Order: sequence, then C-alpha cells, then structure tokens
Amino acid sequence: MNIIEKKFQTWTKDLPDRKKYITVFEQIRDIPFAVESKLFFGTNASEQMLKRNKGFCVPKHHLLGLMFLRLKVPVLYHTYSFRWSDLTVAMPAKLKKLAKEIPLTYHLACKALIKEKWVFLDATWDAPLKKTGFFVNENWDGETDTKNAVTPVEEFVSETISRQKALYENKLKTYTFSEKLKLTRFSKELNKWLNGIR
Repeated sequence: MNIIEKKFQTWTKDLPDRKKYITVFEQIRDIPFAVESKLFFGTNASEQMLKRNKGFCVPKHHLLGLMFLRLKVPVLYHTYSFRWSDLTVAMPAKLKKLAKEIPLTYHLACKALIKEKWVFLDATWDAPLKKTGFFVNENWDGETDTKNAVTPVEEFVSETISRQKALYENKLKTYTFSEKLKLTRFSKELNKWLNGIR
C-alpha cells in the first residue's frame, strides 16, 4: 500500500460521505505550502509531497482530485493565470519587488461534483499563513464553494490530471531563460519567508 492509499484510508475510514470530503480537503490544505520544483511534473508528485510534507497548488490539487475520485466524486481541474503581485498579503519589501518582476504564473484548483453541483475547491494556503493575510479556506462545509487563492486573469479547464499537466507544461515552455531565473529566485525567497512565519 503506497502513502496515498494509506492517507486515504486514515482520513476517510468510518466517516459519512460529507465528513470524508471535509477531512480530505482539510488534510491537504494544511500540508505546508512551498514551491518545490521537483513536484511540478513528476508522475508521483502527490506521493512525494506527502513524504516531504510540503507542496504547492499543483500537487495539492492533483492529490485532492485523486482522493475525490476514490470517493466516486467527479472532478475537473481549473488552471488560472495570475500575478503574485496582486496578492494582498504582508510580504516583505524584497519579496514584493521580486513579485513585480516575474511573469504571469499559473495556479491550480478543482471543482468536484457534489450533490449534482460543481463545487469550487481551493486547498492552497495552509492555516498558519492566515496571520499574514493569505485567505485560508477554513471551515469548509463539504458542499459549497471555497474562495480562489489567487485573483485570476484567465481560466483553463481540464478533465483529467494528464490534460492539466500537458496544459501546464505548455504554459511553462513559454518562459524565457531570464523569466525562469526570476521565478526560481522568487520561489526560494517565498519559501524562506513562509518557513519563517509558521
């Protein structure tokens, strides 16, 4: 039994459906957010995220989708372009400056078909980040929309993880070498700051 199956069993055993949805969502949400380059495209990115106990929106929502599918809940993957500089959080000045220098980046969330309604699910920001202004989706009721973690510029919808990965790969290929360097620097500084505030 791999770590995903173990976590699924632990998080859902003997619970009614609605409570299963909530527990899975909260457990994934509270994996500490960190941009990890090794988790972008790996076939086992969600498994690696669980082992490392850190990850960002892409492996978090791939895992959320996998677990909801195990619960017989259909899922769609929603990718959003956004600007880090649009986030209204109390970033240090150095990080704010770096955020303004990087290009549009891409965020992932899910929609799950619950009670014949597509419900928006965003488990990106872990609870300790609330104190700096990140909007943490707390107290989800298991059946209504959560709030998007970012301010979207454009939306792309994928029916499967493989299609979402292909979309993401194509978007990231458009970055210049200079933009990739800036994104790497920003990610390192972001991770360092987030580790310091937890």
